[in-house]
Amino acid sequence: MAQHQYSYQACDIEGKIVTGIENAETEQEVVTLLLSRQLTPLKVEEAAEAGGSLFESQRISNKDVITFTEGLTTLLESHVPLDRALILLEDLTDSEKMRKLVADLRVDVKEGKTLASALGSHPKIFSKMYINMVHAGEEGGILDKLLPKLASFMAASEEAKRTVMSSMMYPIILSVVGIVSVVSLLIFVIPQFASVFRDMGSVPPSAAFLLGLSAWLKQYGWSLILLPFLAYFGWKQLDATPERRLQRDQFLLSLPIMGDVILQSESSRFCRTLGALLHAGIPLLKGLHITRGVMQNHVLEKTLAEVEEVVRGGSSLGKALNNTKKFPTLLSQLIIVGEESGRTSSILEKLAETFDKTVKQQTERLVSLVEPLLILFLGVVVGGIVIVMLSAIFSINQVNF
Repeated sequence: MAQHQYSYQACDIEGKIVTGIENAETEQEVVTLLLSRQLTPLKVEEAAEAGGSLFESQRISNKDVITFTEGLTTLLESHVPLDRALILLEDLTDSEKMRKLVADLRVDVKEGKTLASALGSHPKIFSKMYINMVHAGEEGGILDKLLPKLASFMAASEEAKRTVMSSMMYPIILSVVGIVSVVSLLIFVIPQFASVFRDMGSVPPSAAFLLGLSAWLKQYGWSLILLPFLAYFGWKQLDATPERRLQRDQFLLSLPIMGDVILQSESSRFCRTLGALLHAGIPLLKGLHITRGVMQNHVLEKTLAEVEEVVRGGSSLGKALNNTKKFPTLLSQLIIVGEESGRTSSILEKLAETFDKTVKQQTERLVSLVEPLLILFLGVVVGGIVIVMLSAIFSINQVNF
């Protein structure tokens, strides 16, 4: 059993305040221990550990969470009680960080919390979708049915993320090499021409610009390192208020090619989540409420909130989605067919696979478009620098001649 450190303040029989630290599994055990010492507990809280929860959560990857979910799924499908399943997972987990996490979840469940509530104490590790789906499973008594869908969804999302990252690796490397080459050319090669122009007595405007840029890079080039941090800070500022988030996400959806990739990806997320919930027996309105908490694009999340209200008023899901004009037409039309035939959940799962394939194809098309454009752009930049400097030298030679 995992032990935790708890700091406490208590009052002794003489009225004096006593403080200290005790190792125990739960706060209640600390309270019981203090009472046995004739101390009246005033405050008991878990002591902060070295490293902080922020750094700890960052060390737990999606792969760790998927492994935990798959293990819990197997145990619950074997009709192992939840508290016993968590004990087994704690003993079977090789990772120390995951063992600590599972121990925390077990302690919370032992104290009477639901699993969803225990997961909610770790928002940096478990997403809103994860917590909401577990909550729905516990509330409906179908956790053993929802967890396999959740594990499958997370595995598919992780695979899609790996596919995108591997596709973007070559353009990223090409961009870095190209930027380093151009900067090196400006810092180390271009200054060699300064003495040539100095001897000739005049510098053409284009060459003067490159020489000035070279001198600036040599003196202030270090400031360019700050650009990624400034870009990140600026992007985070767009997430500061709901209005800015909506404007940012609307802009992303309006981008050519990339906006369509985002829409198809979000549509896949919507179909896979709602399809899993409906398949497990969750009512449509509750499923819509959970699903809109899964959406990453706030424009589409707001749209689903409006759809939920329209469906609550008696409209069908397919018609409500079609009237928004935000989601792909294929999605709303096939949902209408599914509602008429009573196969909404299966059609949603098929649609999710279709959208996933579309996202993969569009990502590959985008990457195949980016690569030649990058090569062309870098070629033009490097070639332009060389042509400008050589043209300047030839023009001065002709004048002198």
